[in-house]
Amino acid sequence: MATRAARGGELAVLCFDLDRFKVINDVHGHATGDELLRHVATQIRECCDHDTIAARLGGDEFALLYHAPDAAEGSSSLARRLLARLNRPVVLHDHSIRPSASVGIALIPRDASDAATAMRHADLALYRAKAEGRGGYRFFEPAMDAVARARAELEADLREGIARDELFIHYQPLAGLVSGQIEGFEALVRWQHPTQGVIMPDQFIPVAEDSGLIVELGEWVLNHACADAAKWNPPLRLSVNLSPAQFAYADVCTMVAAALKRTGLSSDRLELEITEGVLIADPTRGLDVLTRIRQTGVQIVMDDFGTGYSSLSYFRQFPFDKVKIDRSFIEDMLHNDHARSIVQAIISLGRGLNLQVVAEGVETAEQLAELQSQGCGQAQGYYISRPLAISQFEGSVLRTPSEKWLPTAQSA
Repeated sequence: MATRAARGGELAVLCFDLDRFKVINDVHGHATGDELLRHVATQIRECCDHDTIAARLGGDEFALLYHAPDAAEGSSSLARRLLARLNRPVVLHDHSIRPSASVGIALIPRDASDAATAMRHADLALYRAKAEGRGGYRFFEPAMDAVARARAELEADLREGIARDELFIHYQPLAGLVSGQIEGFEALVRWQHPTQGVIMPDQFIPVAEDSGLIVELGEWVLNHACADAAKWNPPLRLSVNLSPAQFAYADVCTMVAAALKRTGLSSDRLELEITEGVLIADPTRGLDVLTRIRQTGVQIVMDDFGTGYSSLSYFRQFPFDKVKIDRSFIEDMLHNDHARSIVQAIISLGRGLNLQVVAEGVETAEQLAELQSQGCGQAQGYYISRPLAISQFEGSVLRTPSEKWLPTAQSA
């Protein structure tokens, strides 16, 4: 590639793939997915001219090599044309599909002097395009390389941090809106980094998921949280989050059974929170695993309901025990009729399906009063309590469980 650039002009390397291609495959079948890839190939041929070389790298990943006196301007124009074509609805195998793609671009010799570096830089730009909302394109910037190196360093630190026992758990109470008492705790992992201080999960969980460390991390959290809960008096419920990536990498059923046996925690005191990503990624396997876990007495909670692809079909396919309303709806429901209607609908759905409904992200007395008036079952959020070390509750919830903990709208 560098040789061709030396003959005059610049080269642009464009890397792109389809957004959520696996979801299309899972929902509509692999035959439809294959037909979509053929459709993409046709759109590429129609967009490219003699100055462009196209290749499929594997799966839904493609690369274009574009040569021009001003490759920056030409490649951005090419990316816009390609995205305009790929983002149009298309009917494949009687299914209406609306695909989208993201593109990353690196220039030779501006961004790299060799093919391997150019491809890596284009991939970094593609990653950034996806992170910023998908369906667009981004040029490589040197800062992206620094971000990638920082991410790699964080992964290495996390690997060592798990081994050095730098992780710890805070617990956020789940309050009953009728009883006014704390009825359980959700376990939330934190990381005490030796030089960066406390790192929150939204910073290191994605790294763990991408690297496969989520298996070791998830097992650590489950074991330690179950061990803590086994000591609680009274025996309140424990809620632990499971990442969709754990289902892909690990035998979740064996992990859960081993944690319960090791710690002596009764299975009926454990709730496992999942997001719809578990069911989207591999519906058949996901449902099988959840069914096997639930047969042990562990309860299954649908977390962040109302976002993403959330579908009522999940409740037909699997008997969830509880559903959590995403915090974004709780935040908006007092000043947005649409959000309020969604909250009301989810609470009514729970009542009809005999599901307990939990509102997360409750931060004001007004939100609490609204949820109480609608008949919501449980709530958690900063208005009730921030996540704290379990020792912070030993003189209150874990000593006098019948005490009314939950503030009411009238007394707030």
